[in-house]
Amino acid sequence: MTRRVIAADHEALEASPIGRRGRWAAAGRLAVRRLLIAVPITVLVSMGVFALAAVSPFDPLAGYLGDRYLTVGVEQAAVLREQLGLNRPWIYWWWDWFTAGLQGDLGSSRSYGQPVATVIGQRLPWTLLLAGTALVLAVAIAIGAGVRSAARPGGLVDRTLVPLAYVLQGIPTFVLGLGAILVFALTWPVLPAAGATDATAAVSVGQVAWHLVLPASVLAISQVPWLLLNVRQSMLAALSADHVQTARARGLPHRAIIRRHALPGALLPFLSVVGVRLPELVVGATLIEVVFSWPGIAAATVSSARTMDFALLAALTTLTTLLVLIGNMLADIAYTLADPRVSADEQ
Repeated sequence: MTRRVIAADHEALEASPIGRRGRWAAAGRLAVRRLLIAVPITVLVSMGVFALAAVSPFDPLAGYLGDRYLTVGVEQAAVLREQLGLNRPWIYWWWDWFTAGLQGDLGSSRSYGQPVATVIGQRLPWTLLLAGTALVLAVAIAIGAGVRSAARPGGLVDRTLVPLAYVLQGIPTFVLGLGAILVFALTWPVLPAAGATDATAAVSVGQVAWHLVLPASVLAISQVPWLLLNVRQSMLAALSADHVQTARARGLPHRAIIRRHALPGALLPFLSVVGVRLPELVVGATLIEVVFSWPGIAAATVSSARTMDFALLAALTTLTTLLVLIGNMLADIAYTLADPRVSADEQ
């Protein structure tokens, strides 16, 4: 009887407008607090890029001159360093870049011959498309497979999926990508191996979707093991909870117990795990873009690092940091809104 009263109170809290308003208020406070924390973190990361560049063995003048660096004389190089301000401490370089960025000027990319904002604007949507599609696929696969595995512990599905997850977990993302190209683009040529469209085709939804299949699938599979194992563990814990045991004692169908009683509780910790995995997703997307020649920010990152294009490299590093922080914040907000027991003060 007491258990039924507690369950009824819990449902009333979720359904009441006051409870919903309280969770939205808690989520708002959490968002403000995370955004305030994100500012100093982003600033420190951008400073770190310039500080590391200052102690690196690479000469910024080589990135500025390109091939001419090998023929320029010592005296002329000294004059150029003075004119370009390369002799100044790195903190001055960072301050100039930071203050200009606050005004909307991220500088110009030497490697692309375009404003940094233009380079990022052209490539960021492709990266978001790849990472977003892969994340949706990974979450769907992990939930479906994890629930099936936990529903029959020790069964055939469980004995197959768990070892497979541990094996995939140990394979580097770029190895999965190369293997997928070998199988599905070369040995059995059913999918394109590179680019967002065919060489002579115009950009269209059909072309992009067809070329997205292989890189998004590989990136999703690389993220599935951790997510699947977490869903399985959460489901096993949820299935042993008192309210689930009560539902089983009442003779409810097994599928109804899984869907209505165990799965909602198991998905709550899964939201936090998705947020924690976002940095790994970003790293994996970078590797996949290189392997599949996807026109995202990965190629720009590699090019900026290779040519010492510090304005572009600093902007891309800062942007990546912001995306990870925002993704973690959104995951925590979703957790707060989904679980009435969570307070923003606990985040």
